[in-house]
Amino acid sequence: MPGATRFESQSLVDWLNHILLVHPADIDMGLSRLAKVAALMGLDALPHSTVVTVAGTNGKGSTCAMMESILLEGGATTGVFSSPHLHRYNERVRINGQELDDQAHLDAFAAIELARGDVQLTFFEFSALGALYLFDRYRPDVVLLEVGLGGRLDATNLIDADLAVITSIDLDHQEYLGDTRESVGREKAGIFRPGVPAIIGEPDLPRSVTEVADELGTPLLCTDTDFYGDFKGDRWQFKGAVRQVDNLPIPSLPAINAVTALAALEQLKPELSDANLRDGLAKASLPGRLQLLSQAPRVYADVAHNPHAARHLAQRLLQLKGEGRVLAVCAMLDDKEIEASLAPLLPVVDRWFAAPLEVPRGADGGRIAKVVGIGGVDASVEQALKRACEQASDLDLVIVFGSFYTVAQAQSLFEGE
Repeated sequence: MPGATRFESQSLVDWLNHILLVHPADIDMGLSRLAKVAALMGLDALPHSTVVTVAGTNGKGSTCAMMESILLEGGATTGVFSSPHLHRYNERVRINGQELDDQAHLDAFAAIELARGDVQLTFFEFSALGALYLFDRYRPDVVLLEVGLGGRLDATNLIDADLAVITSIDLDHQEYLGDTRESVGREKAGIFRPGVPAIIGEPDLPRSVTEVADELGTPLLCTDTDFYGDFKGDRWQFKGAVRQVDNLPIPSLPAINAVTALAALEQLKPELSDANLRDGLAKASLPGRLQLLSQAPRVYADVAHNPHAARHLAQRLLQLKGEGRVLAVCAMLDDKEIEASLAPLLPVVDRWFAAPLEVPRGADGGRIAKVVGIGGVDASVEQALKRACEQASDLDLVIVFGSFYTVAQAQSLFEGE
């Protein structure tokens, strides 16, 4: 039975500190506890919205951002749940492209606290349920749920979506998802539902994904088979299952995710016009995804923190560097595959700066320094970034990457926060 409210505050910071203590673990995979509370609150479905669940090793946030931007151009109302946040918890929930004020989240947390009784929810489960509470209140036309980890046992998989999307499949979070692409693929395919289409943006699809789809009767639409992106210069062409759109702008976000986003929207909202697609792609943005922080010197920030993302970042840096050097500032979490993540960037980066992350699970920078072959570690991301900028010429490019925490610190330095 639901118990009485045990925590009350009008401070969002107080609430966030409280929900961090509700469950002793950061991650506790499984849906049973969350499903129990959601059922009590009537949040185990969102009947007033069309729901899309987006899973993937990388590219989830970019795909959601582009879908959101295009849907808004087409006149639809939208709700997006994403994680983690860079600076403010409020970033995790957007209604029509905008963050909500603190009070909206306070209302959601208070309702969850009242309903959960003695059920222990992790921070992510609390935040996911809070997002569902807000989507139920605002009732947007389309809700985009970004999977936090894996898919099958993630809190977002509580909802039976109207469309599933998998952006990419590679190794990350092996302690939870397994140490092969086959095991990772099976976990991500856990968002599939019988008869509900799934859009696949991963070109090298593990067999496990098609096996799950066959078991459930989930129709798959796959990149390079059922939909394509043909890129030429500063424009590109989308060829989908039923439509072709020419003269599309190259988005600021990864182009491969733009192809996936359009394939999803082709199934979800076929009435969207070509102009909606073009304008939405041109306007779509997401902080921390090869984000330009400064023009002089050129400083970019990217949240790349695993081998798959690092390979993409290396390709983009080669395209952007021009005639100058690439100077890299890197700080990562200690439980990430630091060596494998840095390997694709070694041939691209000309000078390295390693820094510690002063957060839980943060690495001290020593492993980074060893891999890239430098003798020391800067005292902080701020110090490393300042030194890199001082040494960069007008032709050079500075990239700061390795974690959401790393990017947040870089953003704060340039934005004066």
